[in-house]
This record gives sequence, structure tokens and C-alpha cells, in this order.
Amino acid sequence: MRLTILAATAVLALAATAQAQPAPAPAAAPAPAAAMPPSPPPQPYGTPVTEAAARRAIDAAVAEARKNGWQLSIAVVDPSGELMAFERMDGASYGATAVTQQKAWTAARFRRDSKAFSDSVAAGRVQVLSFDGVAAVEGGVLIVEDGKIIGAVGASGASSPQDAQCARAGAEAADRH
Repeated sequence: MRLTILAATAVLALAATAQAQPAPAPAAAPAPAAAMPPSPPPQPYGTPVTEAAARRAIDAAVAEARKNGWQLSIAVVDPSGELMAFERMDGASYGATAVTQQKAWTAARFRRDSKAFSDSVAAGRVQVLSFDGVAAVEGGVLIVEDGKIIGAVGASGASSPQDAQCARAGAEAADRH
């Protein structure tokens, strides 16, 4: 009997202690994910970049790279992302070959420079990394002629901003009629 009274007393003491303790604070709501900016209206595709325009793009991108002492790989693709022209400069890394083409493919297929994906990841929107084949790194630049996407230039082998500088030089040269 004495054991029963002790057990009952212990239960009552525990119950009183539990009631006296403050309730745990509700968990803080998770921070909202960074909002995706609205997508721009899709820029239309035009007639694919020509062989001559692709060659001008390669030549201009190579000239920009040489002027700055960079060794790059440069790719030009049509609007579907298919390779039109490619050049790997002497001394360019072997790994840059595939990256160059992927940057150009990303720009052409998603209708925006590859830097847009890099910026998205930097802002915390990592879901873009699940998009099949996306190169979320600067250096893929659209070739736009008369307001229509006719292809893209990708460059790789230097820093991302340097790659983009050369790709822009190529895209501008390809856009000349």
C-alpha cells in the first residue's frame, strides 16, 4: 500500500511539473523561397544562323580571347542547340570543349543567356539545376537578328565573365547581315 501511495504521489508530482512548464514556442515558419521573377515573353526563333554567320562569330570570339591572352573553346549553335561551328584554341582546356557547347545549347534552347541560370542559382533558386542539360554558368549568349533568336555562342576556358565577353563579341559579329 505504501508503494502505491508513493507511486501515486510521484505521478501527481510529474503531472503538476508538466503543467507548470511553459508550452514550447511554436516553430518559426520557414523563410519563403526567393520568388522567381516573371518570365519575359518568349522571344521568337528566326531562321537559323548561317554557316557564314557562325564563322564570323567564331572569328570575333577568338579575336577577343587572343586580345586578352585567354585560351578558349567557342561553339556556335542554331536555335535548336545543334552545333554549327566550333573551335578550340591552342592551350584551351579539354574540359572546356563540352562546357562551351552546353553553354550555347542552354542559351538557345531556353531563349536566354546562360547567365540567367547562374543568377537564379546565386539567388537561391536551385531548382533550375534540375532542368535537363542546363549550364548554369555565364558564357552562353544568344545571337539575335531582327528581334529573333537565330542561334547562340558559347565560350569557356577563362573566368565566366571573360567567357561571356568573348561570346558577346561573337554574337555581335554573327548578327551583322
